[in-house]
Amino acid sequence: MTTLSSDFARQSSILRLACGAGGGEVLPAGLRGGVVAIGNFDGVHRGHQAVLAKTLQLAKERGRPAIVLTFEPHPRSFFNPAQPVDRLTDAQEKAAILGLLGFDAVVEQAFDKAFSSLTAQQFIERVLLERLGASEVITGVDFHFGAKRQGNPEFLLQAGEKYGFGVSLIEPFTDEGGAIVSSSRIRACLAEGDVVQAAGLLGYRYTLASRVIKGKQLGRTLGFPTANMALPEQTGLKHGIYAVRFRSADGSVYDGVASFGRRPTVDSDGSALLETFIFDFSGNLYDEFCAVSFFAYLRGEEKFDSLDALMVQMREDEAEARAVLASVKPLSLLDSHLTFSGR
Repeated sequence: MTTLSSDFARQSSILRLACGAGGGEVLPAGLRGGVVAIGNFDGVHRGHQAVLAKTLQLAKERGRPAIVLTFEPHPRSFFNPAQPVDRLTDAQEKAAILGLLGFDAVVEQAFDKAFSSLTAQQFIERVLLERLGASEVITGVDFHFGAKRQGNPEFLLQAGEKYGFGVSLIEPFTDEGGAIVSSSRIRACLAEGDVVQAAGLLGYRYTLASRVIKGKQLGRTLGFPTANMALPEQTGLKHGIYAVRFRSADGSVYDGVASFGRRPTVDSDGSALLETFIFDFSGNLYDEFCAVSFFAYLRGEEKFDSLDALMVQMREDEAEARAVLASVKPLSLLDSHLTFSGR
């Protein structure tokens, strides 16, 4: 079992098991024979939630544990390490969200050379049967598995008939406009700074989680102390200023305004940094694993002629963010847990 370090873990109870192609942590006897959802589930968005809801429904009907089988790292990152996927949720966040949804365990299958070499038949035998003892499998209609993607939905259905486990294939989920909800579509929204549309597709506000680090502490001297987070280079969120909610490691939630980018006024050559000015807060957050949820894009990055001009704009940003956040409401029960609980 892996203990999560972020506050998401305090809100949910889920067992995380890490497995390699040849073995790994042993699935407890009480979790074998479960109903298993299979997928990457990056973002655990509304399309994923359709697969997951069916899994939870069947698990409840059959009196079986609800299990998620996912893969770490993302397969696309394994096959193209020079261009890793911009993850909407890392392994910790994803597992915690799955716990909030009601799952009993997430099995994180190591996607490495050994695993990628397994044939489709070996995947069925070693992972679904030997390791999980799956009684039922739920996945999308486009699921492929095994070396060179040789396993397809038809292969999975035939294996289920042969070995005695059920198979449910879920059609792609479409939004109110009839467009398919996908992780790549959400990333495209974030690249444009459209966190509102991204939230509509996710079913909750887009959230970034990381450990708070020490910065240059310039904001503190200007009266705007910030909690700084370094993020993966591939983070595709548009640089700019956002109205946000900040969750500290103890579960407390605060409104705030955040800057994501390279700080052109004071440090134009620096790497991208997420800096959050937390409203009505005083305390030490250094080295805590915290989360920032994005509610609205306020403006792009600007280079100001002076620090005084920057401070004037920061006060305007604060006022606008406070106004935006004063009227927000949860998009879903999941969104309420992630961005409203603890207030």
